[in-house]
Amino acid sequence: MQDLVESVPDDYPKNTRTVRRDLEALEAVGFPLVSEKHHGQSRWRLMEGFRDIPALGFSATELMALLLSRNLLKPLEGTEIAESLDSALSKASAALPPQGHAYVRAMEQMFTVGLGPHKNYREHRQTIDLISQAIDKRRTVQMRYYSASRDGTSRREVDPYHLWFAAGGLYLIAYCHRREEVLLFAVERIRSLALTDHPYQMPLGFNVQEYVQDALNVMRGRRIDVELLFTRKAAAWVG
Repeated sequence: MQDLVESVPDDYPKNTRTVRRDLEALEAVGFPLVSEKHHGQSRWRLMEGFRDIPALGFSATELMALLLSRNLLKPLEGTEIAESLDSALSKASAALPPQGHAYVRAMEQMFTVGLGPHKNYREHRQTIDLISQAIDKRRTVQMRYYSASRDGTSRREVDPYHLWFAAGGLYLIAYCHRREEVLLFAVERIRSLALTDHPYQMPLGFNVQEYVQDALNVMRGRRIDVELLFTRKAAAWVG
């Protein structure tokens, strides 16, 4: 028989609870398990006949969460990012027996994710792929960008730092050579983009999370402290 969990001390309640939760999930999706005692420790095994099942690099509950999270990337359908995730999840779901797929479908009937209004980036696949390559290779890009505020298109040379999905849209965080500052660029407004051979280095003090933490959705500006007063009845809806 094949070892599933090597061993867990019976006197370690936290680990035992975690393992038992995962074992229950495995049994729920159809994996036949047996347990035995070995030198005072519990050991779980898969029954004979399941030797060829692919090894999981994560727990069964983690696998379920991954399969159910597929809808989170719906705005990126048709792009390489979403297709890569679908491929990875398909390989992961191959580890589930038929009962497991039925279990996942049942869970999808109980739990869904509401994304709200969002843009679709299928037609911007090539742009996203080029941006991803530029970020990975740390290469400056040249682009034609449409500015809604100026209602015009301009040529820009930028150092792409990060792709950020927020408020239903995908944004490029990049250093703009023209403005000499880090800016947010809406991906769907990029009219054309080309990689250059010019390498760049992200400033050591720059942190993406710190950059976006003060943003109001995707609008950024000088931080202003304000004080709002609500009635007792309205305060219950503010969070």
